[in-house]
Amino acid sequence: MAGLATPDSIVIPDKKLEDAGINIFNGEVTKVDAEKKKVFISDGRLFDYNKLFLATGASSFTPPIEGNDLKGVEELRGISDAEKIKAFMADNNPKKLIFIGAGFITMEIASLIAAANPDVYDITIVELFNRPLPLMLDKDMADPVKEYFEEKGIKILTGEKVEKITGSNGNVTGVELGSGKKLGADMVFVNVGVRPNTALAEDIGLEMGTFGIKVNEFQETSNPDILAGGDCVEKRNFITQKPDPGRLRGPAVMQGRLAAKRLAGYDISFPGVLNVGGCQMFDLTVSATGLTEEAALKEKFEIICATVDSKSKHGMIPGAKPWRIKLVFDKKTQIILGGQIVSHGIAPAREIDAVSAFILGGKTISDLTTFTSACNPDISSEPSAEPITLAAEQALQKLRKI
Repeated sequence: MAGLATPDSIVIPDKKLEDAGINIFNGEVTKVDAEKKKVFISDGRLFDYNKLFLATGASSFTPPIEGNDLKGVEELRGISDAEKIKAFMADNNPKKLIFIGAGFITMEIASLIAAANPDVYDITIVELFNRPLPLMLDKDMADPVKEYFEEKGIKILTGEKVEKITGSNGNVTGVELGSGKKLGADMVFVNVGVRPNTALAEDIGLEMGTFGIKVNEFQETSNPDILAGGDCVEKRNFITQKPDPGRLRGPAVMQGRLAAKRLAGYDISFPGVLNVGGCQMFDLTVSATGLTEEAALKEKFEIICATVDSKSKHGMIPGAKPWRIKLVFDKKTQIILGGQIVSHGIAPAREIDAVSAFILGGKTISDLTTFTSACNPDISSEPSAEPITLAAEQALQKLRKI
């Protein structure tokens, strides 16, 4: 949408797959006969299989809001949505844009539109929760993001529900909020979640979970000759061990690889999801992994949190940018449960990967007090001020006072 990538550049070319010995056929699968192991295509073709892998993905969920079918109301999901949005904006020259939902896709798209077209658009984001990025950040970490967006000229209304999308002559003209506020709009973007595409799997008779197709740790469905992965399947949360939608690119890629390994004879199990993710908005980068403080409390953990403000470079080096990290620990076991980073530099946000490794390794507060990063004055804070270590030290002191 921002003109930074073409549709062809974000998909794997057929030739690359064909060069690897993979046959490519385009068509819609209308039915699978699991007993006879046959796949039926809409154009009449028929394929036999020994093993079948389902990667049917997910589709945008548009809530049943009055007016969601008006012209100028668009979803934020795939290439087709991006092309429709670009065409509408080119033909109608909208100026007032409203986004429903403040998830990372909304935040990225809104910032890209604003950055690519300074002072052109009047942009408002409406979020039901009390903060933007509610699945990634706690309120104390999200508030600076909200303030930053407002400094950039993008309004964020939190704790507000869109009750109705209004229109005239079939075109969108605004939204009405539960609080009674009415906002004018030339275009409305809806991004409040997705639903797994499970119709084909259900027709086959595969077992379903709460969040999609049920699979075991090797990506096998209730039919051992049918595997599945990605947004269409239910994952397991690594920390809580409970079912989790986990609809992010990372788990999808890993599940595809593990399914291939299973077919090749390996027994490597999927560890579960931490829902680690990140997004960049203007020059602000946000990343998160594991449980937020709010999510941990909902899971009945008794927790200890620590927040540290840092800089992207050693204090003696000019050009240092601020960043903040928050870690969440289980008080009983002292094991790390999650982390959040809000950074004005890209490199510091990647420390979230270290936090993910600590969670997967079951590391504790004490373990993290001994952590040493790859220190260099130009790329990290000074060794005595390593933020993860300082957060652990802070948590250790809180633990001692309890």
